[in-house]
Amino acid sequence: MSGTSLDGVDAVLADFGGDALPPKLIASSHIPYDNVLRADLLALHSAGHAELDRGALLAIRVSDRYAAAVAELMRQSEAAAADISAIGCHGQTVRHRPELGYTVQLANPARLAEASGIAVVADFRSRDIAAGGQGAPLVPAFHRAVFARPDRHRVVANIGGIANLTDLAPGRPVTGFDCGPGNMLMDAWILESKGEPYDHAGNWAREGRLIPELLEQLLSEPFLARDPPKSTGRELFNAAWLAPKLQDSYRAPDVQSTLLEFTVEALARAVETWCRGAAEILLAGGGARNTALRERISKRLHPVPVKLCDDAGIAAEHVEAMAFAWLARQAVLGLAGNIAEVTGARGPRVLGAIYPA
Repeated sequence: MSGTSLDGVDAVLADFGGDALPPKLIASSHIPYDNVLRADLLALHSAGHAELDRGALLAIRVSDRYAAAVAELMRQSEAAAADISAIGCHGQTVRHRPELGYTVQLANPARLAEASGIAVVADFRSRDIAAGGQGAPLVPAFHRAVFARPDRHRVVANIGGIANLTDLAPGRPVTGFDCGPGNMLMDAWILESKGEPYDHAGNWAREGRLIPELLEQLLSEPFLARDPPKSTGRELFNAAWLAPKLQDSYRAPDVQSTLLEFTVEALARAVETWCRGAAEILLAGGGARNTALRERISKRLHPVPVKLCDDAGIAAEHVEAMAFAWLARQAVLGLAGNIAEVTGARGPRVLGAIYPA
């Protein structure tokens, strides 16, 4: 998995032997993006010169990072290519326009299959969009498989670049949707202000104070009030979206603190509106390791307990990569990978294209 945070590639080697859920984690790796690759990928989110050529070349560069992540897993586990059923390759999202009927996740699956000697499953989102869905979020199907309990109303909050929720209410259909920005705006602001890729543990945000009028402006974004199913990305929440809302008098750490509060409030309001009766919140994704963010979510949603997915059997930072391993398994077995109630598709679909080894 390489997500909207553009920080790099997260990979896991997962064992689903005996249909065990949650699957057993055998190995994990993280291959970071260098600043040049990150900037080139970010630039491709907007229309520009020679997009086809740039996109194809970037897909090769990204896929070489995927190959390095796979090689590291193999080294750690001492596994051979013949031991692995498939690689679930999400690709790097550079455009997500389900309202226009398409989404683009950069990858070169043929190159990855050739480099690894392992079958690759890629392009998971297109089939759901072709069936009238949003193509996102896809992880709720995995959340249902591993986290749902018949006697406990859980909500899984995945906080990557974008934040999404999965509502696992016993006796009701699973629902899930993007609820607003996760780390995306905070990462963009600290990069612009301090040249740092992210706010470690939210420490810079802690130095600032809330700007109430800015928070009010941010929360007026119409997307937040839309009913699910819905999905979003950098096409909406980006530096250009934020810039007109800022004033020269705002202190940089105060803006960071307010952006953190924006993520918290958008998520909390979505839980209260669309996940009523939740008994427990499980946090996943990189944002789960931002202690300032986690503390604010816990305080805002009190008395509902807020925990890490670690407490439910999968480390928060591994959930999304594990989900795409599971989605690859679903494709290989010819089983559906989406939930129509979540994405808005016309029905369940097998997701992904398979590139044999």
